[in-house]
Amino acid sequence: MPSWSGCVSASASDDGLEALSSQELHDRAVRRARRHVDAKFFYELIKMVPVAEAAAGELEKSEDDVLRLSAHVNDLTDAGKGEVVELMRPFYLDYLRKHGVTA
Repeated sequence: MPSWSGCVSASASDDGLEALSSQELHDRAVRRARRHVDAKFFYELIKMVPVAEAAAGELEKSEDDVLRLSAHVNDLTDAGKGEVVELMRPFYLDYLRKHGVTA
């Protein structure tokens, strides 16, 4: 199973959360993030879910999720058109340079 950086260790708090099922923890975390419009939580979740699926041996599901997420990002941001793509240009340049991509 992957190691999640930034996670608080189980012994760090006596808040009763350890007694809850993983499904209940998921449900509570997602509800809280929705209520607080916590985009950072959802961003981290989007990054972690395909990794967890792959670690669980669900490689096809992991690949499908990455493809679906990519389609959602394009749908939500319309990032390839008009002013939006121009505003996103520095982000795209930074990403490609960090990964050694050249023209």
